[in-house]
Amino acid sequence: MSQAPLFLPCAAGVEALLAEEVARLLPRANVRAVRGGVALGGGVAEVMLLNLECRLAQRVLIEVAEGAYAHEDDLYALAREVDWLLWITPRQTLRVDTTAQRSPLRSLNFAALRIKDGVCDALREATGERPSVDTRHPDLQLVLHLGPERATLYVDSSGEPLFKRGWRADTGDAPLKETLAAAMLAAAGWRGTSEAGGALHDPCCGSGTIAIEAAQIACAVAPGLWRHFAFERLAPFAPVDVQAQWQAMKAAAKARIHTSAVPIYASDVSFRMVDFARRNAERAGVAEAITFNGGDALERPAPPLPEGMPGTLMLNPPYGERIEVLGKSGARSARPSAEDRATPSDFFARLASHWKRAYTGQESGWSAWVLSPDMKLPSAMRLKEARRMPMWNGPIECRLFRFDLVAGAMRVREGVAEPAPNPVAVHNDRLTEPPTPS
Repeated sequence: MSQAPLFLPCAAGVEALLAEEVARLLPRANVRAVRGGVALGGGVAEVMLLNLECRLAQRVLIEVAEGAYAHEDDLYALAREVDWLLWITPRQTLRVDTTAQRSPLRSLNFAALRIKDGVCDALREATGERPSVDTRHPDLQLVLHLGPERATLYVDSSGEPLFKRGWRADTGDAPLKETLAAAMLAAAGWRGTSEAGGALHDPCCGSGTIAIEAAQIACAVAPGLWRHFAFERLAPFAPVDVQAQWQAMKAAAKARIHTSAVPIYASDVSFRMVDFARRNAERAGVAEAITFNGGDALERPAPPLPEGMPGTLMLNPPYGERIEVLGKSGARSARPSAEDRATPSDFFARLASHWKRAYTGQESGWSAWVLSPDMKLPSAMRLKEARRMPMWNGPIECRLFRFDLVAGAMRVREGVAEPAPNPVAVHNDRLTEPPTPS
């Protein structure tokens, strides 16, 4: 595989953050933030590195064909343009996924079928055999994007989405995706150093996603270090020298892991969830970097901060669409239905009162980042937000609020104008817009 156009889809609004991340990983690359993701050029080395190191991208896609279309037969012809023997053998399997944006075609399934026919017919003509379809664990995973007039065909080098880091086995009722946790930390400017964010505490940690993602950042653990990728089964990545390069990348990633320079704390009212989080952290290789505790977020005292180090509270608290609140503001009776789960009206007011008592006395100070679907959360908490950013948790529209917990400066600011979404705003943690070729 020579240099090819690469596309890294991400959640809408995360494009600028992802472009910054990719530019740090590949400083010589021509990285462009485009609608729905980031575009650049790269070869096998870049594909392997991006899969191993990217925290915000959903996949690493390799463009193999692009052209105009008006009918399904045009898609068949597009697939026939590719030399598929450069990617797989007839004894391997494939799958085609399709996304569309104002496509004139009536059936996306039939569009995917024509791509599959093109691949299979090309291999049968070349070898006398054709590959099989495997919808669960294919060797070659293709992504077809249909625009109004043009189609783009990609090889998905990642396989499973990149938010699947390979360590999550224990989950709660509403697990936060790792890419959303990474987006929250990136939006907050938290880098795991005393200068960029300082100590971190998640008092509603659930299965530990935010704390584990933070610990991996602080310890320099590559997000893809503990999983496998689809490219490992594809022909361009099979040569001995490429395999040696891949092993060297992983060895270098393991060698750079170090002890966190900042303390990281995680707690939850459910001791069962704390146990889940601790086991997940062990699988992620960062258990020693996180201090886990059980306890109600409304009662647990603020963790001590090292002298001169600031602290960051980062939490995705329970809210009505996700899970009910327990502890001081929630009932411990029989679990209600998903439709009935709701945060008690006084939960956030009590949380703010607790912060005023427990988090404003330390000299270096705390900042709190709260993900909530309640646009009037600052008024409910009687806190003045320093910042608010649009952010989506799956299908739920939320805001990521920042509160600076400074004694004597925590007051309500009524009538705050909400800024229009900007390139730093974080939206859906899944691909809301299909990949758009540049």
